[in-house]
Amino acid sequence: MPNNILSRRRVLAGIAGLSAAAIVPRSSLADWKPTENIRIIVPAAAGGSTDVMGRLLAAHLQSAWGQTAVVENRSGGGGTIGTAEVVRSKADGHTVLIGNPGPNAIAYSIFKNLTYKPDQLQPVTNMIRIPNIVSAHPKTGIKSIAELIAYLKANPDKLSYASSGVGQSPHLTGAWFLQLTGLKMTHIPFRGAGPALQAALAGDIQILFDNLYPSLPQVQNGTLNGLCVTTTERSDLAPNLPTMRESAPELANFDVSSWFSVFLPKGVPAPVLEALNLQVKAMLERDDIKKQIAAMGARADYGTPQQFSDFVDAETKKFAGIIQKEGLQMDVQ
Repeated sequence: MPNNILSRRRVLAGIAGLSAAAIVPRSSLADWKPTENIRIIVPAAAGGSTDVMGRLLAAHLQSAWGQTAVVENRSGGGGTIGTAEVVRSKADGHTVLIGNPGPNAIAYSIFKNLTYKPDQLQPVTNMIRIPNIVSAHPKTGIKSIAELIAYLKANPDKLSYASSGVGQSPHLTGAWFLQLTGLKMTHIPFRGAGPALQAALAGDIQILFDNLYPSLPQVQNGTLNGLCVTTTERSDLAPNLPTMRESAPELANFDVSSWFSVFLPKGVPAPVLEALNLQVKAMLERDDIKKQIAAMGARADYGTPQQFSDFVDAETKKFAGIIQKEGLQMDVQ
């Protein structure tokens, strides 16, 4: 069974074991408490990292606040359908969005008919960051980003790269790499990470830009050559894989990750914002949660609402620059 499925099952299994004893005493947190059921909107299908973090947060809040917290999966439109539902919700703290780069940074530049704007959401905090990973089929003989750059310089337009779809984080990771190096590869988008990985394993596509999972197990067993991770730091699960920014001077500022976060509708009262922010902090500081996050290949990334708002603004601008240079425009489906 693939390691990523095992990791997610371990995380989901652990959710059932959460107890009130593990929660930071309520007296040390903000005074606001919900007065009705909490809706945790996950703008993605069940089973992925967005869903896992939503369920971890729901279990924590239910124990901490003594109020039922229900996860609702609202997938579709690259995460924009569920996000739009939260934007339309009452700003009283009882509807919470689990965010990620797709609907909360990339969507603003890539979708022509997006129905919401950044200022209609209140950033609360990030929860975790997971690196993307770049790999090559062994038959290419490419084992590092430096070797990939050298090959592309000597053989322009000879290689193609796969991603999980146009406008997804792995695609934009590849696009930014090519923009910064001034090199070319043909992008082959697939309908999801699974088909892209299968094409790379078959050698139909030479280079793969992917989230850490499902590619990492293939790198670890040698069926793909791992070239780098895309965050500023190496992954604890793959410490021998360098970062993209280590590989070439023109990549010195490279930093792309998949991040999973918490938003509320615009206009939520300050005590509600503070209370939810501090509960996320309390959750991330628990030893059981730390172990489950590590199993996902992730790092905790808590911040204040202002720190997270600044981060989202920077991510939105970064992706906007990549998208504009690529000339990408899409309609929400």
